Amino acid sequence: MYNIKPETFNFKSVKGISTKQLDEHYKLYVGYVNKLNEIWNTPYIQGNYLDSNATYSKMRSLKLGETYSLNGVKLHNLYFENMTNGNNTPHGLALDMITRQFSSYDNFISYLTNVGLSVRGWALLSIDSIDSKFHIIGSDLHDTGAVWLSYPILVMDVYEHAYFMDFGTDKKKYINTFIQNINWKVLNDRLQKYISFTKPICMNRNIACPMGFF
Repeated sequence: MYNIKPETFNFKSVKGISTKQLDEHYKLYVGYVNKLNEIWNTPYIQGNYLDSNATYSKMRSLKLGETYSLNGVKLHNLYFENMTNGNNTPHGLALDMITRQFSSYDNFISYLTNVGLSVRGWALLSIDSIDSKFHIIGSDLHDTGAVWLSYPILVMDVYEHAYFMDFGTDKKKYINTFIQNINWKVLNDRLQKYISFTKPICMNRNIACPMGFF
């Protein structure tokens, strides 16, 4: 029996975004958690899936709903975590690597902002396993534009439901406000976790780890 629980977040620590906006957004996140539990607790009964088809079928609907809900849960967890509890001054290894790869912090912020303005769902700073470098990924939906084996460092929700109550159509103002709330301790902690995952692999294979991490 699956019983995933929604995480809780300190929305009072967020500046410039109302508690009402955040609470309503949180309700959507809880909905994804509930649907994920419902899907994962659906038993597989062979006779119910005799019509499996890639155009339309019960199994196709179930699997599409699963990835949408699962990614919705994961992305919202990461988003709410990296915008709460302060620590808003850019610092640490994450900042050093961003400055190195994007030429400057301002250039990174410009890039992130324009990705956020150009997509309908999510903008993510992630490290991709293919080169262990930062990439800013844009995604229109939870499960459209997702990249396999790409480790998220910063997640920004740019769906209209994330900002419309407070900012109306001024998406750029919302993005600027989100950036002011980035928790850099969270970003640095995620980066350290990535390093801890990849360092043993590099050492075991006797290869040089990219980007001069170590």
